[in-house]
Amino acid sequence: MRRIFSVLVENKSGVLSRTAGLFSRRGFNIESLVVGETEDSSISRMTIVSSGDERTMEQVEKQLNKQIDVIKVQTLETECSIRRELVLIKVNSQGNNRGEILDICTILQAKIVDMSQSTLTIEFSGKPEKIDLLIKMITPYGIVELARTGMVALNKGV
Repeated sequence: MRRIFSVLVENKSGVLSRTAGLFSRRGFNIESLVVGETEDSSISRMTIVSSGDERTMEQVEKQLNKQIDVIKVQTLETECSIRRELVLIKVNSQGNNRGEILDICTILQAKIVDMSQSTLTIEFSGKPEKIDLLIKMITPYGIVELARTGMVALNKGV
């Protein structure tokens, strides 16, 4: 089971370390962790993607709520939230394949942010499934480098 936790925390030194330490001490898995300021600069939002059985995920939520600097913990359901990731992909693009790569980018609405004689660098943000699709479609051309953020997520409006 995979779960997305949106955790509002006080924006101060040591909070990230203590949270990561909690996961480490308890043997909980972190698939992805993204932290950034919210609309209030004194508060940060941690988006943590974790996996385990139902009991483990309940324990993760309870332990997060016990942390001193934690203000609020929400579990984000996939169908009730907006989830996004960002990826930068540097891909080989020599000869005829450059046009094919550009076509893939056009279809998926990805941007070319850098070009050289031998490579293209693609920027794309979207649902994790779309990121996976782009990577799968680009892989045959030869990925030189890839940098992928973790997931950011918010509940949908009511």
